[in-house]
Amino acid sequence: MPPLVSVSTTPPETPSETPSPSTPPTAKVAETLCVRMDQPLVQATLGAPVVTLQTKAAPADFGLPTYDVCQFGLSTSPSGPVLRVGISVLPATKATLTGADKAYAATKREPARAAVVGEGGFGTSTFVVFLLKGRLYKVSGPPATLAKYVVLGQEVVRQAPGLPEPQPLIAQPDCERGSPAAAKVMGAPAMVRRDGRTALGDLVCGWVTPTSVLSTSVRRTPSAEALMAPIRKAPTAQSIPLGDEAYVDAATGRTTIRVGADKLVDLVPLPARAIDPDTMTSFALAMSPLYTR
Repeated sequence: MPPLVSVSTTPPETPSETPSPSTPPTAKVAETLCVRMDQPLVQATLGAPVVTLQTKAAPADFGLPTYDVCQFGLSTSPSGPVLRVGISVLPATKATLTGADKAYAATKREPARAAVVGEGGFGTSTFVVFLLKGRLYKVSGPPATLAKYVVLGQEVVRQAPGLPEPQPLIAQPDCERGSPAAAKVMGAPAMVRRDGRTALGDLVCGWVTPTSVLSTSVRRTPSAEALMAPIRKAPTAQSIPLGDEAYVDAATGRTTIRVGADKLVDLVPLPARAIDPDTMTSFALAMSPLYTR
C-alpha cells in the first residue's frame, strides 16, 4: 500500500448522552454525520436520481471492526440501493486499519487499492475505509469507482469535527438473556453492546470487544430450506434441536437456525474459529426463543 496522507486534527468531541437500558438510544454519532453530509454532493457523485436520508436507525455493521451505521436511500423504491456511512464503535489505530485491509483481502473479492483520504485507507468500486482521529470510517454503496467513494470519504472528513463519542451501550432488554452465554463464547464480557431491529422488525443483538464480536440476526428468504442444504452437509456441522432444524459449525462457530420455510437465524462469532459446539449451543439455546416463538 502506498504512503498514506494525513489530514488536520479535529476539535474536541462533545460527550454523548447517557443511554437508558429501557429505551435504547440510537447511534447518534452516525446519525449526526449523515445529517451533516451534503446530499446534493452525494447525488451528483453517484448519479443517483434521488438522495433521501433514512431516519430509521440501521443495525450496526458487525465485524472487526464493528461500525455504527446511518444510510441514504438512492432511489424512490424502498428496496432500492442505499449509501451506508459507518463509524467504528471502538477506537482505531493504523494497526486496526491494516487488520481491516487484510481481513478484506482474505474475502477474495474485488482487490482493494490504497485510498488517499483521512489518515489513509483502502477501497474498491463499492466502498472506502479510512482512519481519522482514532476511528475508522466506512462509506459503502452501489458500484461506482474508488475515486467517487474517495470524494464521499472526503465529505465525511469535512463533516466529522465535533461528532459525539460513540456510546458503549445501545441495548435491547430482550438481548440481555444471552449476555452470560455470549461472554463464555467470547472469553470475556462485552465492552460495547449494539442491539437493534431491522426494517422488518427482527431483533438484532451484538456483543463487541476489541478482539471479538458475537451477533444474532435474521435473514428473511423464500429459499430458507435450500440455503440450509450446504450447511447441514458440511463435515464440521453438528445438529442441535432448535427451530425446524439447526446446526453449529465446529470449525467456525457459526450457528444457523431455520424457522419455517422463509426465516434463517444466524448466530455469528468473529473472528471465525473452532469453538466448543457446546458453548455455542448454550448461547443458541439462550437466544432462540426470541426468534422461534
